[in-house]
Amino acid sequence: MTQSQDSKDNKPMTRSQDSKDNKPMTRSQDDRTYRLTLTAMLTVIALMFSYVEAMIPITLGIPGFKLGFANIMIIIALYALDARYAFAVNIARILMSALLFGNPFSMLYSLAGGMISLAVMWALKKTDLFSVIGVSMAGGVFHNLGQLLVASLVVSNLRMFIYFPVLVFTGIATGIGTGIIAYAVLRKVPKSRISGTSSLT
Repeated sequence: MTQSQDSKDNKPMTRSQDSKDNKPMTRSQDDRTYRLTLTAMLTVIALMFSYVEAMIPITLGIPGFKLGFANIMIIIALYALDARYAFAVNIARILMSALLFGNPFSMLYSLAGGMISLAVMWALKKTDLFSVIGVSMAGGVFHNLGQLLVASLVVSNLRMFIYFPVLVFTGIATGIGTGIIAYAVLRKVPKSRISGTSSLT
C-alpha cells in the first residue's frame, strides 16, 4: 500500500461527516419515540392495576365485574395520544392479564367491556362536548354493559339484565373516580401533547 493510500484511509472524519452521524432527532422522530414510550408505560401500569383488581373480591354477582382502575390508563392514552394508542394499551393489557392471572372467560368479559367502552369514549371525546370525567362516566357504564351482554350470552339467560340498574350506578360511580384521577394526571401533561382540539374540561 502506498503512502498516499495509507494517509487517505486514515484521514480524520470531517466536521460535516461527524455532524451528519450525530445529527439530532427530528420533531417527528421525537414525537414517535414519546408516543411509543408512553404507550409502553401506560400498558405496564394498566396491567398492574388489572392485577390489583383481580385481588379485590368485589363482583356484585356479575362475572367479570371490576372497579375499573385500569381504565385510568386508557383515558390518559386517549387524550395524551389518540384512539389508536388507547386501543393498543387496552388490547395489550387485556391479553396479558388474561395470560398471566386470568382465564379465557375473564378475557372474553374484558374484551367486550373494554372495546365497547373505548368506542363510546372515543365517540364522545370527538364531539368536543364532554369533559374527561363525563367521558369516563360513559366508559364505566358501557364497560359494565358490555360485560353484562357477554355474561347473559354465556349463561343463556336474559334475566341477567336485572342487574343493569345496579351496573349503571356502579359504572357512574367508578367512572367519576377514574375520570377525576385521569383528569389530574392529564393536567400535568403539556397542552401540546393533548390530542384533539378540545380542552380537558
